[in-house]
Amino acid sequence: MSVVKINVLTVPAEQRETLEKRFASRAHAVENSDGFEWFELLRPVEGTDQYLVYTRWRDEESFQAWMEGPMKAAHQGGASGPQGGEGGPQGGEGGPQGGEERPKPAASGSTLWSFDVVQQAAPKGA
Repeated sequence: MSVVKINVLTVPAEQRETLEKRFASRAHAVENSDGFEWFELLRPVEGTDQYLVYTRWRDEESFQAWMEGPMKAAHQGGASGPQGGEGGPQGGEGGPQGGEERPKPAASGSTLWSFDVVQQAAPKGA
């Protein structure tokens, strides 16, 4: 079954809008990656300053291939997908374009969680 990667991004309140805009501007870049299945950016509602960036992949190899291709390019200043640059593989900020200076990260910390999907359910007919 699939693997899930969740990046936990610590985002100060004054940087939330910046982070969300950066993700929105790169919303479709990861969708064509081989083995990519799902992406969600989860905004905290109460009690925490941590966003969750949820991605789901066919297998670990697909995720690693993305990390070594598009993700690595984003960290070296290339184009970025919705997981590029902001504190690791589930970030949101890419590298500079042309001679532009790299923007400051909106997140002040990042942790990557990895899971294997062992059960799943969907509405009937979905």
